[in-house]
Amino acid sequence: MAPSTPLLTVRGSEGLYMVNGPPHFTESTVLPRESGKNCKVYTFSKDGTLFAWGDGEKINIINVTNKRLLHSFNLPKAVCLEFSPKNTVLATWQPYTNTITNKLHLQKISDFVLSPGPQPYKVAVYVPGSKGAPSFVRLYQYPNFDGPHAALANKSFFKADKVTMLWNKKATAVLVIASTDVDKTGASYYGEQTLHYIATNGESAVVQLPKNGPIYDVVWNSSSAEFCAVYGFMPAKATIFNLKCDPVFDFGTGPRNAAYYSPHGHILVLAGFGNLRGQMEVWDVKNYKLISKPVASDSTYFAWCPDGEHILTATCAPRLRVNNGYKIWHYTGSVLHKYDVPSNGELWQVSWQPFLDGIFPAKTITYQAVPSDVPSEEPKVATAYRPPALRNKPITNSKLHEDEPPQNMKPQPGNDKPLSKTALKNQRKHEAKKAAKQEARSDKSPDLAPAPAPQSTPRNTLSHSTSGDPEIDRKIKNLRKKLKAIEQLKEQAATGKQLEKNQLEKIQKEKALLQELEDLELGI
Repeated sequence: MAPSTPLLTVRGSEGLYMVNGPPHFTESTVLPRESGKNCKVYTFSKDGTLFAWGDGEKINIINVTNKRLLHSFNLPKAVCLEFSPKNTVLATWQPYTNTITNKLHLQKISDFVLSPGPQPYKVAVYVPGSKGAPSFVRLYQYPNFDGPHAALANKSFFKADKVTMLWNKKATAVLVIASTDVDKTGASYYGEQTLHYIATNGESAVVQLPKNGPIYDVVWNSSSAEFCAVYGFMPAKATIFNLKCDPVFDFGTGPRNAAYYSPHGHILVLAGFGNLRGQMEVWDVKNYKLISKPVASDSTYFAWCPDGEHILTATCAPRLRVNNGYKIWHYTGSVLHKYDVPSNGELWQVSWQPFLDGIFPAKTITYQAVPSDVPSEEPKVATAYRPPALRNKPITNSKLHEDEPPQNMKPQPGNDKPLSKTALKNQRKHEAKKAAKQEARSDKSPDLAPAPAPQSTPRNTLSHSTSGDPEIDRKIKNLRKKLKAIEQLKEQAATGKQLEKNQLEKIQKEKALLQELEDLELGI
């Protein structure tokens, strides 16, 4: 039986060794420390009971439970290792010598991804477009590769130089991020990206992302019933979608480029790593409530512990060769353990011991930070560059972008309190009913004559009188144009479309614009 607490495997200039997980964090005796210079690769089995590593001469396998060496293979050139799901086979990668057992005959396949989980196995394949023909992704079930109707599903699309394909855990659907190297509209230096959904039952859709810009990350919840996308020019938006590709919850905007669901799927971390400062937002996605906002500066690696309570962040070489080390966090924001590599050393790899589903049951989410013996560190706040001519002048509080709050924290007209989960649900029902009524009205017979216009002119009816003064006429024309745009925005909102902050502000100005228009027309 595997240990009750996951082990942590560390590979760096100090060697290959294991560390006991929370709450002890002491070096484990499961694996005697190996020389780090010779170790190039290691892996656990899916259930964490077996561990294999290469020491430059042999591939060794030990039983983690009883620490016994099971096998050693003379494979000095192996650079990748992978255990089979049942722990009966260890696959190694080195110069090609394997035997082909089955083949999918499809011209110009550029990429493929195997589905996770047990049989029946599925595979998603991508064929890029050429000579005006679209690119496409097809889903197959192994070994049914032959025949015109062998494919489970097919999705074709233009604007794709490359794709990233992501299976959900149950292998029932794939998300496809299609990317072009160049954005022909000139809107982005990084090309153009679109997100597509393909299910094994044949359903497919384009996921509509309400903010323009790159797609930084897309992740499935372990339930396979929803996914989160992080997208749009900075500050980026993050949104959860259901299997109908409808938005379920909008997290607003923030400095983020990655998302990580907990193993149980009840907690979501939105993070900004790489060229961002390491800000993290930890969310309870059952109640859509913010738990904590820790900061893990200079992190190059993030991983959830299989227990669903602890988080690993690390700074590894060669991505960063200074300040290497790792931290173990509780999701409430407390740092429980910290290790800094000596200044003359490097950390190359660190990872959790995996466990099968169900070993660690999901626990009730807590919002109070757990106690820790590790002293808290205040994150370094980087000040913006100020030219010498402005350094003696007062700092003005100006922003290039206004951050948009999460969906349940947006102020409502006449109510400054954030919406509760129940209020959000009722609001969505109301909007859906309103949209259905509008759709029913639009479906009525076009042969019916329109109702005659009323004799009296209501306040919001746009008059077409002219004043004879070109300046007043120009103002009236501009006001009518703005009011027409507001009417279109209100119609979009009534159908359930999520509006941006500046669009909501335009709607709030409608009353003032109508009053101004009325004053101008009364003077004609």
